[in-house]
Amino acid sequence: MDSNDDLTLSRRDLLIAGAASAAAAAAPGEAGAAPAVQAQAGAVPASRVTLEVNGKAQELELDNRTTLLDALREHLHLTGTKKGCDHGQCGACTVILNGERINSCLTLAVMHNGAKVTTIEGLGTPTRMHPLQAAFVRHDGYQCGYCTPGQICSAVGALDELGRGVPSQVSADLTARPLLSAEELRERMSGNICRCGAYSNIVDAISEVAGVRT
Repeated sequence: MDSNDDLTLSRRDLLIAGAASAAAAAAPGEAGAAPAVQAQAGAVPASRVTLEVNGKAQELELDNRTTLLDALREHLHLTGTKKGCDHGQCGACTVILNGERINSCLTLAVMHNGAKVTTIEGLGTPTRMHPLQAAFVRHDGYQCGYCTPGQICSAVGALDELGRGVPSQVSADLTARPLLSAEELRERMSGNICRCGAYSNIVDAISEVAGVRT
């Protein structure tokens, strides 16, 4: 006689069996002919994702629920991009995706197959810094430094937006090219939080690169 273990069904298996039976009974003239539902308990949907990260092709096998932030940090070990709030509110995870700055914690990696991603590691190195990185050092635009990678990536995106004439909330004329001003820079950087309060130094650093007088 079968043991109790052999007769034990998980709740998931029971629901699957019930659904299959109901579908078979509902099919006219095809009773009992419905194919069995194949489901592997505990299986996690995964996808192969190809990204160009900092100019280098990367192919990853990822759980479909993996955020772009976690793909960068946990799978590619690019830990410059920081996990702050993980809710898109602090900007510490900002990267540049296909030329646009985004919060990488708010998007899934599988949504961006074939995309080009630039992180802080791709902007410059300690011996060959991006102009914004150098300006942050000169103006002491950081204290603890945790938010700095996101601040710099966001600043790169903000200056690009200004260069393309993309208006902001403080742009007086939405049809005209926005003014290159400290007010515009502060508004465009408002999504990046610095808990140390180095905002004035951050604006000074970006203004220097942008050629704005503060």
